[in-house]
Amino acid sequence: MHTPTTPSADSTDTPSPTWSVGDLTVHRIDEVPLPAETGHWLLPDATPELVADVPWLRPDFADASGALRLVSQSFAFEVGGMRVLVDTGIGNGKPRANPAWNNLLSDYPDRLAAAGFAPETVDLVVLTHLHTDHVGWNTRADGTAWRPTFPHARYVTSRVEWDHWAATEMDAARQQMFRDSVHPVRDAGQLDLVELPAEGTEVAPGVRLVPTPGHTPGHLAVELDGGTGAALITGDALHHPVQTAHPGITSCVDIDPRQATATRRRLLASLAGSGTLVLGTHFPDPTAGLVTAHGDAYGFTPVPPGA
Repeated sequence: MHTPTTPSADSTDTPSPTWSVGDLTVHRIDEVPLPAETGHWLLPDATPELVADVPWLRPDFADASGALRLVSQSFAFEVGGMRVLVDTGIGNGKPRANPAWNNLLSDYPDRLAAAGFAPETVDLVVLTHLHTDHVGWNTRADGTAWRPTFPHARYVTSRVEWDHWAATEMDAARQQMFRDSVHPVRDAGQLDLVELPAEGTEVAPGVRLVPTPGHTPGHLAVELDGGTGAALITGDALHHPVQTAHPGITSCVDIDPRQATATRRRLLASLAGSGTLVLGTHFPDPTAGLVTAHGDAYGFTPVPPGA
C-alpha cells in the first residue's frame, strides 16, 4: 500500500497564469514542482559551475546552489471553438518507478476546471510524446479500471512515436504506463495517430504540430499562430532554459542525443529574434520567454504571465 504523494501547490483560487498570443490566450495548468535533484539527474552536464556561468538563470530557473528548477505542467487554450490541451503530466494514483511520481495526489483536475477547461469540455489533447510525465492525466481511475479523463476529446500524437514504442521491448515500468495511460485511450477509440511531414501539419486553426525528433523518435512541438502573435510549446525538445545557452546539453533519457541536439539547434536558430513566445513544458515560473542570439548560442528573455 503506497501513501499518496501530495505536492505543495498554490490554491486553485489563484487564476491560472496566462499569456496573450495574438488572438489566443494560453493558460498554464500547473501539476507539480519536480524535486530539486531532478535537474542533476535529467541534465547531468548542467553542473553547478556551468549554471553559475549563466547568471540570468538565477533566481527563476536555478537556485543559489546551481540546482535547476523544473516543473510538470500543461498548456490549454481555445481556438476556433475548440478547447485544446497540450500534454497531460504525471497523473494521480499511478504506480511509478520514480518516487516523485509514484501514486501522486494533485489537484490538477481542479486547476483545469478553474481555468475553464473542465475535462468533459476538452476537444483535443496533443501529446508531444509518449513519456510517463506527459501522458499521465490521459486517464483517471474508475474503480479498478482506467478511463479517458477527457471523454469527448481526440488524443493526437505522431504515428512515428506510436510505431517506435510498439516495436520496442519495454521494461516493466513503461509497460505499466502504457497499460494505465495510453492503451485505455486507444481502446476507447480516441487515439489519433498523425503523419508529420517536415513542415508539420495543422490539427486545429492556427495549431501546427512540427516534428522535433531526438528525445524520442516521434517527438513533436506545437506551433501556435494567433494572427498577430506566435508561440511554440516545447515539449521536451527543450527541458530547461539552460539549453538555450548550451544547446549541446542533452537529457539522460534522450533516445538519440545527437539528433536531439541537432533538432534543438535548428529550433533555436529559427526562434532567435523571431518574436515567437517560447512556452517550456518543464520551465518553472515565469515559464515563457523569447530566444535571442548570443554568440554561437542563445539567450532567453523571460516574459511574465499576463503579457
